[in-house]
Amino acid sequence: MTGGRVFKDRRKAAYLNPEGADRPLKSPVSREVLDRARSHRLRRLRERCADADCAALLLYDPGNIRYAFDCSNMQVWCMHNPWRYALVFADGPAIMFEFKGGLKQSEGLPGIDELRTARTWTFMAAGDKADAAMAGWADEIADLVRIHGGGNRRIACDRLDGAGAHALEARGLTYVEGGRLAEIARSIKSGDEIALMRWTMRVCEAAMARVYEHSVPGATERELWAHLHFENARSGGDWLETKLLTSGPRTNPWYQEYSDKVCEAGEMIALDTDMVGPYGYCADVSRSWICGYAPMSDRQRRIYETALDQLRHNLDLVRPGVDFAEFNEKSWRIPEPHIPYRYTLAVHGVGMADEWPVVPLHVDWSDLATSGAFEPGMVVSVESLVAELGSESVKLETQMLVTETGHQRLDSFPFETG
Repeated sequence: MTGGRVFKDRRKAAYLNPEGADRPLKSPVSREVLDRARSHRLRRLRERCADADCAALLLYDPGNIRYAFDCSNMQVWCMHNPWRYALVFADGPAIMFEFKGGLKQSEGLPGIDELRTARTWTFMAAGDKADAAMAGWADEIADLVRIHGGGNRRIACDRLDGAGAHALEARGLTYVEGGRLAEIARSIKSGDEIALMRWTMRVCEAAMARVYEHSVPGATERELWAHLHFENARSGGDWLETKLLTSGPRTNPWYQEYSDKVCEAGEMIALDTDMVGPYGYCADVSRSWICGYAPMSDRQRRIYETALDQLRHNLDLVRPGVDFAEFNEKSWRIPEPHIPYRYTLAVHGVGMADEWPVVPLHVDWSDLATSGAFEPGMVVSVESLVAELGSESVKLETQMLVTETGHQRLDSFPFETG
C-alpha cells in the first residue's frame, strides 16, 4: 500500500488503485459516452429555454457553461471574474465567448457552433471605461438576438449584474431570470451522465481511502485534506468546493474548516468531500472514522449509530413521485439533545456541483421550502450529522440516483459498522 502502512479495514484498501499501485486512475469511459452526455445537456438547456418562451439563454456561471459545452477554462477564476460567457439559442446557434487568448481551450467541442472573443466590462478589466465596454457587449448580444431569435426578444440570463441587465433592456430585450431554467435542466441526468458521475465517485472513493490510510496520530487535518486534493487532481479532477475535514473537538460544531491541528489517537475524524472531479461532476459524500483505527468509545459508537439511523431512514424515502413535503413529513425525527448541533439539510441535488433541489431538515422546514418531487434521473445526496453537548460530530452522507422504481446508491465506501 501507499506509504507502506497496513490497513485496519481491508474493505477501504480496495478503493485504492489496483493492487495498491500509487498511480493515477484512468477513466474507462469512451468518447462516445462523453459526446452523448454533452448532446443531452445542451438539448436540455434548449428545451427549458423554449419552454420559457425565450429566444436564448445567456450563461455566465462557469458550472452552467461547463454543462452546456464541456469547456472548463479557468472555472474557479471565472467564478469571481465574469470574463467568459455563452449564448445558447433555443432554435439557433450555440456561441462561446472566450476571453482573448483563451479560444484554444474551447476549439473542437461538438456543441459549440461559433467561437468569439468575449467583451469584458467589469471594473477590474475596464476601469473608468467600463460603461463603454458594456455598450459594445450589449450591442453584440442584442444584434445576435435580432439575427437568430426569430423575432423573440426574451433572453434568459443565469448571472448578470444589474447594469448589464439594464443595458440589454435598453436595447429592446426582455430580461428573464435564467438560473431556474439551468437548475431544472441540470436536475435530470441521462444514463451517460450517470456513467461519468460513477467515474468521479470512483476517484473520490480512492481519495477517501488515501485519507483513511494516512489517518494516524500526528497527521494534521490540513495534511489529510491534501490527500483528497492529490488523488483528485492526478486522476483528472477539478477542485474541492470546501475544506471540511476536522478531528476531535473541532468536529463540533460542524462547518469548521481544516486547520493545522494534530489528529490524536482515538479521536473522530469527519470529512465532507464536496469534490468536483473528472468530467466536472461532483462527488459529495461524507464519512467519519477513528484516528489510528482504534475502536470507538461507547459514546462515539452511540452517536455514530444514531447518524446511520437518520441516513438509512431518509434514504429509503427517496423514490420517484415522492413530494418534498411528503418526504419532510415522513423523515427521521432528530432527538432533542441533537437538535442544536444538527445539519439543516436533509437532501440536496448533485450534478456538476450541489444543485436544486434543496430539502431542509424537518426542524428547518418552512413555507419557503422548495416545491417539487423526486423524479427518475435526479441525483441527490442524503445528509446526516449527529452530535450532542460536549461530544464529537459524526458526519455521514451518501449520493444516490433516483430510478424509475426506487433509488440506487452511487457510492459504496464502507461505514464503520464492523
